[in-house]
Amino acid sequence: MTSERQPRLRALGPGPDPARPPAVARPPEAGRHRRERERRASYHEVFAVREFRWLWAAQVLSNVGDQFAQVAIAILVYRRTGSAFLTALVYALTYLPPIAGGPLLSGLADLFPRRRVMILCDLIRMGTVGVMAIPGVPLPVLCVLLFGTVLLGAPFGSARSALLPDVLTGDQLTVGTAIGNITHQASQILGFVAGAAVVATLDPYRTLGIDSVSFGISALVALAAVKARPAPPREPGKRPSMWSVSADGIRTVFGSPVLRNLLLFGWLAGFYIVPEGLAAPYAHSLHGTALTVGLLMAAMPLGTVAGALLFGRLVTPSEQIRSMGWLAMASCAPLIGSAWNPPLGVVLALWVLAGVGGAFQLAAVSAFARSLEPGNRARAFGVAQSGLYAVQGVGILAGGAAAETIGAPMAVSLAGLLGLCAATGLAMSWSQLRGKVIADQRGQQ
Repeated sequence: MTSERQPRLRALGPGPDPARPPAVARPPEAGRHRRERERRASYHEVFAVREFRWLWAAQVLSNVGDQFAQVAIAILVYRRTGSAFLTALVYALTYLPPIAGGPLLSGLADLFPRRRVMILCDLIRMGTVGVMAIPGVPLPVLCVLLFGTVLLGAPFGSARSALLPDVLTGDQLTVGTAIGNITHQASQILGFVAGAAVVATLDPYRTLGIDSVSFGISALVALAAVKARPAPPREPGKRPSMWSVSADGIRTVFGSPVLRNLLLFGWLAGFYIVPEGLAAPYAHSLHGTALTVGLLMAAMPLGTVAGALLFGRLVTPSEQIRSMGWLAMASCAPLIGSAWNPPLGVVLALWVLAGVGGAFQLAAVSAFARSLEPGNRARAFGVAQSGLYAVQGVGILAGGAAAETIGAPMAVSLAGLLGLCAATGLAMSWSQLRGKVIADQRGQQ
């Protein structure tokens, strides 16, 4: 979507008929009203919000730094051990920590000012990644530091997600969510490819040092440009514990059929994340280099960016909700083709195609945000995001274990087949719920 030049559209109707008295003029047509409700805020309008621009800049810095670190860790561990399983195990540590404390720590953003939570998380992660950047750090210590770094991403992500509806209003939130997701995927493309080049030029430890600096800059941006807001309101005289906040978030999400279904759609990423976690051993099976690893890691994010741009430009909000099931199946089905050991070009094409299908996540995240009350927003996002990291880590770990036995190409194919089965079941369930979601979404516009 060419956001800079896209004006916000206004309703246009036929002019008054001079031959017809105004008292008997026909009411606006229902079809025209429907089209009005389907129109969206422009990217230009969203980026015109100063606070959002700075939040977006901080996200870019943090995401690119994270991808640099993930490439560095994957290559570092595979060089040290030569084991696909150990590589996947350490890489899975970038997803598994939320199982241990993600939902609990995410509740911090509903107890304390969300800007403060973001700044503290960035500063602590700057320190832990800085230690990881010291050459010669033993592998077990590296894993512990990595675990703690990723664990702090849960409250940071929840605070940022909960803050976004305070910065953007109405349909701006939908477009802002899409921008955030597109930015995440685009950052992965840049970070994975550029990260592989940086690792090849410098070394994994200096690459981790770049990631540490990115966290520090992100903290400065939040401190200087994000408005200080008080903690979310709560019942006078009562301060809920983190345990009760976490439990309430779980009840909120799993107690609603719509939220539960949207959550499970998001968790399908546990299947189609497997190729990313197996990029290093997959590149080895293709007799590739460090650049091959970066290209494989970037393939699915590239497809997701392309799919998101097409999805947002050509598909109306209600049609996005209706097509979620089909796109979810399309995010997994192309991976099955890896079973035939195709050459690198075909592998990249299949993975890009799977990434295009992953654009359904834009509609799922937006619908999830609109279905939440402001007071429990962070805890619900914490459950969703922590679970997402957890299923991705489990998927990568299972894929690594399978690759040790059947090879990386067959492991990717198996993940695609299982994901296709799960997506088919969710699509059937979603067909009974999407009507209410579409009606509620139109009512909020």
